[in-house]
This record gives sequence, C-alpha cells and structure tokens, in this order.
Amino acid sequence: MRTRPVLRSSFLGRVQDAFEGFAAATPARFAILIFAALVLVFTLLFSLPVSTASGEVPRFADAFFTAVSVICVTGLSTVDMGSYWSPLGHVFILIGVEIGGIGVLTLASILGLIISRKLGLRQRLLAAGDVNPLRMHKGSMAESQAVRLGEVGSLLVTVAVSVLVIEIGVALLLFPRLLLAGHPPLTAAWESFYYSTMAFTNTGFQPTSNGLVPFATDYWFLSVLMIGVFLGAVGFPVIYVLMRNLKRPKKWSLHVKLTLTTTILLFVLGGLAFVVLEWSNTKTFASLDLGQRFFQPFFLSMMTRSGGFNTIDIGELHGSSLLVADMLMFIGGGSASTAGGIKVTTLAILFLAAFAEARGNEGMEAFDRRIPGDVLRLSVSVVLWGATTVATASIILLQISGASLDYVLFEVISAFATSGLSTGLTAELPDSGVYVLAATMFLGRVGTVTLAAALAASQRRQLFRRAEERPIVG
Repeated sequence: MRTRPVLRSSFLGRVQDAFEGFAAATPARFAILIFAALVLVFTLLFSLPVSTASGEVPRFADAFFTAVSVICVTGLSTVDMGSYWSPLGHVFILIGVEIGGIGVLTLASILGLIISRKLGLRQRLLAAGDVNPLRMHKGSMAESQAVRLGEVGSLLVTVAVSVLVIEIGVALLLFPRLLLAGHPPLTAAWESFYYSTMAFTNTGFQPTSNGLVPFATDYWFLSVLMIGVFLGAVGFPVIYVLMRNLKRPKKWSLHVKLTLTTTILLFVLGGLAFVVLEWSNTKTFASLDLGQRFFQPFFLSMMTRSGGFNTIDIGELHGSSLLVADMLMFIGGGSASTAGGIKVTTLAILFLAAFAEARGNEGMEAFDRRIPGDVLRLSVSVVLWGATTVATASIILLQISGASLDYVLFEVISAFATSGLSTGLTAELPDSGVYVLAATMFLGRVGTVTLAAALAASQRRQLFRRAEERPIVG
C-alpha cells in the first residue's frame, strides 16, 4: 500500500514542497532554472559600482555577458577583464567560476551531504543526472557506468576533494614562478590560485591586463596550466575511477577508457595539425625557436579543448588553423567535466558506430564491451542540437556584425563549447550580438541533452509499435 507524502501546512512549507517536487520530477528544468537564477544574481553583483575598478556602474550588456561567461565558465569577455573589474569584482568572478565549474546540481548535493551527513534518494538521482545524462531519460540504469547510482555519495566527496587538491596543487606549482617574476608574495599567492582555478574550471580568465605575456614562452608555467586544464576537462567520473584504480587499468570503466583515449588522441592530432599549418606563419609560431615552434601548437591544441588561455593573437591564425580549432572546440572535453562541447565520448561513439557499420556489425563494441543502441541515439541528438545551435547563432551574428564567416563561426563555437578563445570579435560586437553570444554560452553550458530533456513536457510510454519501413539513406 502506497502512502501519500505528508504536506506542510504553512505557506513556506508548501512553497518548499512545491520546489522539492519540481526538482525531483524535472531535474533538467531544475538545472536550467538554477543556472538562470545564478546568472541573474551575478548580473546584479557585477552591476554594482564596487565591482568595477573605476567605481562606475557598468553597462548592463557588459555585466550580463560577464555573468553568463562566469557561470558558464566560458572565458569570453566584452571588456578587459584584468583592468575593468575591481578586486571585489575578481572575487565575484572566482566564486562564480567555481560554482559553474563544479555544476549546480553537484554543488547542491555536496552541500546537502555536508549538512545532513547522508544522501537521500532524491539527491542521489539529481547528482546522478549531472554525471550521466542517460538517467534523465531512463532513470537508474543497469549497465556498467563510470559511476553507479549507489556510488554517487562517494563521487560527491571525490568532487569536493579533487577540486580542493588539484586547484591548490596547481597553485603551489605556479606560485614559485610568479615569485621569480618579481611579484610580491601576496600578489603571487592570489594570482597563482586565480590561474589555477581558471585552468581547472577551463575558463581562461586572467587577473591582469597583460595576461600570459610575461610567461608566453615559459615552459614550466604553460605546462602547469595545461595539466590543470587537462584534469578539469577529463571529468569527475574519470578522476573518481583513477583515484581508486590508477594502477589497475583492467578495472577502468569503458567511459574512462574512451575519454582518456579520445582526449589524448585529439590533443596529439590537434597539436600536429597546428605545427604543420602554422609552420610558416610569422605572426604566430614561425618566428619562435625550434622548441617553441613545437611546444606552442600543442599548448594551443589543449586550450582549444575548452581551456581558453592563449599566448598568440588568435585572429592571426590561418583560416585552415581556425577551422581545426573550430572542430576541437566543438568536440570539447569529457562528460561531467568543467569543459564544454559535445564531449569526447560523443565523438567516440559516432566513430565506433561508423566503424561497426563499415564492417557490417550489428552493434558497437569497444575495449571488449558492447555499447547499447540508445547511447548512439543520444550521441546523434547531442550533435544535432549542438550543430543547430551553432548554425542558428552564426547566421544571426553574421547579419548583426557583418564580419567574415571564419571569425563569426570561431566566436560562436567558442561560446557554445565554453572555450573562451576569441579572435577579438566579441569585444567589438554591438549589444544585440553580445546577447546572441550570451544565449549561445548558456545553451552550451546547460547542455544539449539537458535542454532537450527540459523541453519535453513529459516522457511517454508507447504501448504499441507501428509497421516497419526502411527509407533510402545516403
């Protein structure tokens, strides 16, 4: 016999019941609502005179765009981030990217775990949905995953610990280099943690106007940033598994193997492509010494995956290099990570499906595991939603800005994939173009799967099947 939930009699109690019911019934819409609310809060914070270095009230478009870019951990900006915002404004930025990078659902679950010392089924389902989008469609899944529903509590602890350990570790590696560069100890401590946070959250904001200029050829500084970006981009489920079974690869899940393999492969191929395409470009890498001519393209390859830092003027890249960067940004990083894009596992699934079709196999297989067909359908949906978003935003922005297609497409994909790299077009856009890019960032960060699930009013169970007929394809 099922018991009805006890409803509170007070007004605040009824509001809380309605809010909890909405969060449990539609976690996708709940995520969008929370992200939108955070954007509103940080827009108000950035609109305060104390948030700007000049003490003036910023334009609404600048405050709004910065809030979206911060919460969506994108890194694009319409102002000079280093000089425009005050120290308090940079504190707001730091807090915002931490919230956005971890993910609102995961952050809420961590707070609930700390307060109650236990994790209820509702919180577990919410956190699991953030880790595995498939559960938004089918609930708890039986197949082996990087993180099972019963392990979500351990995952949340891993998230909190990994964020703390990685960001502090990266900051400690950067701190001595900043001291050697002549920064006072307090300034070096602040900037090292700032860079560390921006690297791990894959945001790319910088605390000073000159940014990475003093360290543009510094192997140590740039390598540490790459490590921070990589750890943030592989995703919390991967970090969780590696922390438990680092020396036992046989116990790594299929998700971990696909994520690491595809990430490393794209990093290497992207770096080699930039080496070849920019070898003779004196405005980017051709004027550097031999070591830097090989190192810098690989740094750029890592940053296009969602890192957002740059040591060159992106607008000076050849058109072919911009196209390669577009592809890398659109793919992005790992699932449930601080990176954006369609995710590396999505790309891996599409290639596995194409390979299986070419060989005449009925199903997809990888690392001695069979991959169910619904994963392919979800991957196709993600790519179609992403491509539609990018195409629509590009068409609108082309009409608004009148800029060339290669620059507009780069800017739009950078916004959608929350990469943060820019050719300089974003800062030159009128307010209407700024709002278009802000919407693109929001759609990219909330996630195409989450957005699609939120737009669906309800899930239907179809109790019948229609007659089958095959259309001609290809």
